[in-house]
Amino acid sequence: MSKIYAMSGGATGIGASVKEKLRARGDQVIVVDIKGGDITADLSNDEGRTAAIEGVIRMAPDGLDGFIACAGLPPVAKPLSLISQVNFFGAVATLEGLLELVARKKGAMVSVCSNSAPMGGLDEECIALMLAGDEAAACARVDTLDDGHNAYAGSKNALSKWTRRKAPEFMRKGVRINGIAPGMTSTPLTDRVFDDKDFGPLMRDFSETIPYGSMASPEMIADALIFLLDPEARFVSGAILFVDGGQDALLRPDEF
Repeated sequence: MSKIYAMSGGATGIGASVKEKLRARGDQVIVVDIKGGDITADLSNDEGRTAAIEGVIRMAPDGLDGFIACAGLPPVAKPLSLISQVNFFGAVATLEGLLELVARKKGAMVSVCSNSAPMGGLDEECIALMLAGDEAAACARVDTLDDGHNAYAGSKNALSKWTRRKAPEFMRKGVRINGIAPGMTSTPLTDRVFDDKDFGPLMRDFSETIPYGSMASPEMIADALIFLLDPEARFVSGAILFVDGGQDALLRPDEF
């Protein structure tokens, strides 16, 4: 029986691959994106988040089998506060806003995190402000950092922690929520980072340390993400699944 899913950020990259794989097996996928989606919405602000949630509810009034919060911005986005607004606050708003719709079908939710989230040196104050839901203060703080990596990895750190913290509450409603932590993946987002004069050389060097021997394709990440949506993962809740060719294990062999 076909299922109905919604996702943010399904126009390109990992999101597009997830969308294509789900549709290829006969499922319906409602895509929210700033352009090229079924619902056009800017998740950096309250108006866009509300439009996204209300649009999905109109298109799937009987419920969703799952929702994927995939929309995100890279560390080269400016201003830096925009990264927090989309990667954390936009993701959280849509996950919370669509929870009851997914609960109707006892479905699953997936937040797209990152294997950069556990990296050291992140601004803990900014992460704490995000987790406290203080968007204005978090954005003001991140704009003082002058550090795109800190802004990006910090937003994914907060999203990973939020996902873990919310898992028991969501599970009691019959909804599994998990995070997926991709490593470096060949997407338009990654191309933007590689083209940056400051980040590009560093990230190219970092990509050469992946034990797998290359970056992931979007399809590799999509396959793992879809597993978290499917009944085969019915007892998996509150997990952060690293899909990074062994890079996190290389960097943090004794932490799990």
